[in-house]
Amino acid sequence: MGVLLEVNNLSISFLSDRQYRTVIQDVSYQVHENEILGIVGESGSGKSVSSLAILGLLPKRISKIDNGQILFKGEELTTASDQSLRSFRGGKIAMIFQEPMSSLNPSMKCGEQVQEILLQHTKLSKTEAKKETLSLFEKVKLPRPEVMFSSYPHQISGGQKQRVMIAMALACKPALLIADEPTTALDVTVQKEIIELLKELQAETGMSVIFISHDLALVSEIADRVLVMYKGEIVEEGKVQDIFHRPKHDYTKALISARPSMDVRLKRLPTIENFLSKDAAAEAITSQERKERHEKLYASEPILKVINVEKEYLSNPGFFRKKTSFKAVNDVSFELYEGETLGLVGESGCGKSTLGNAILQLDKATAGTIIYKGKDIVNLSKSETRALRKEVQLIFQDPFSSLNPRIPIGKAIMEPMKVHGLYGSNKERKEKVIELLERVGLSAEHFNRYPHEFSGGQRQRVGIARTIALQPKLIVCDESVSALDISVQAQVLNLLNELKEDFGFTYIFISHDLAVVKYMADQLLVMNEGKIEELADADQIYSDPQKEYTQKLIDAIPKGI
Repeated sequence: MGVLLEVNNLSISFLSDRQYRTVIQDVSYQVHENEILGIVGESGSGKSVSSLAILGLLPKRISKIDNGQILFKGEELTTASDQSLRSFRGGKIAMIFQEPMSSLNPSMKCGEQVQEILLQHTKLSKTEAKKETLSLFEKVKLPRPEVMFSSYPHQISGGQKQRVMIAMALACKPALLIADEPTTALDVTVQKEIIELLKELQAETGMSVIFISHDLALVSEIADRVLVMYKGEIVEEGKVQDIFHRPKHDYTKALISARPSMDVRLKRLPTIENFLSKDAAAEAITSQERKERHEKLYASEPILKVINVEKEYLSNPGFFRKKTSFKAVNDVSFELYEGETLGLVGESGCGKSTLGNAILQLDKATAGTIIYKGKDIVNLSKSETRALRKEVQLIFQDPFSSLNPRIPIGKAIMEPMKVHGLYGSNKERKEKVIELLERVGLSAEHFNRYPHEFSGGQRQRVGIARTIALQPKLIVCDESVSALDISVQAQVLNLLNELKEDFGFTYIFISHDLAVVKYMADQLLVMNEGKIEELADADQIYSDPQKEYTQKLIDAIPKGI
């Protein structure tokens, strides 16, 4: 196999506080023809930056290439003009970005966006370009290509948007496809479909692929060879089997171990720091310890009873058309005990978050009963709902969009304390906030910082601190670790479990990542199309699923080689 792309001694720096700081240090690697190369590492390791440099997409005024070469079929790209690079982008080298919603134009129909690429880079007529677009939609297995062509991005699901992005990337039959975290925040089943689709398309077209991810198990399912990046350097490189079974670098070992195991239930997940400081001894929870804990847990009265709950939405199609109804939650019943973690899983659109919102009284149930601490909370008065808000809290999926960018995080955490009249003065509240920040692994100096000054993992810690500031009893965690790196995810999951032990919290843990849910959950509730598919002890469901749908979800989890 010939060499398609060659990166030699690449160093990149970014402007910060009026001086340039090196973020990529002397990186060298090759991509061969007809090969899938996986690049793994955490946020900030340099995976995306080094790949954006290939296409000349680094931000102009705040970044510079200090040293090195990028050769594509022998042509130097680092010194190429903008016009020359434009002929490479889309035509010879294509890219699938991490977040399809922000990469697709919301004001253009999906088909037109793909058609535009063809009209730009090929000599096809508009009719031929439309025909080719529909053919691409079929190739990426989009249902009803004609309907998809005329749909806007907001009208289709996350998995479908990602397929549109793949169709766009493949439109001009590129020799190299760069896929930057193309499955982050997708369901395990959709993720599996996208991975299989990319493998099929690569085998069919013979293109080379750079597949970037923070999930080593996921990369092992698609890549031939893997690079591991850490702090802007390549720390390990090799065939996927060698990296996965015989890792040499401690950082690689840490990445593999930080993901929750499907076989062993650990008391604490080992983090990257544990591994690098040689403090990675992991203690498992025995089945006897778990049994004794559950006997104690389920001897008391449930803190929450959900009885035959339904949530129905009506469409408003306009004049002369009949309204149609859709049940997002359909006849759901379960009990939740104090100190328990209930895992709530299922694919997008199954009703997980809708059920969570009904329990939180953010979106009222249309039928059924929700009893919290012996009281029906479905029809509370405004003052009663306000009192409930203190007891039942939510940790959001995206902490950045749930924090006000104009308010320092210390004030953001104090705000709900003030609203609910906790503590006597602002001085007391500030002391409590600093105590909370330290409890979630931040410090007093973070009090006056703004949300944009934190990393994703730190922002999630801020979100957790704000949630626990009101000393709630029940916390709904809605996809609260889905967008985090594996090692940061391990830290946040450990923190949630520690807080549960210290404060006696009860969790409803909503996620599409079944490995994470297995680590966290006592009971597991599997939802499908608004109904309960399966409800039982989490370990029991994972070892012996009773329903085909549950088996499908478990089979879709990336398990590594």
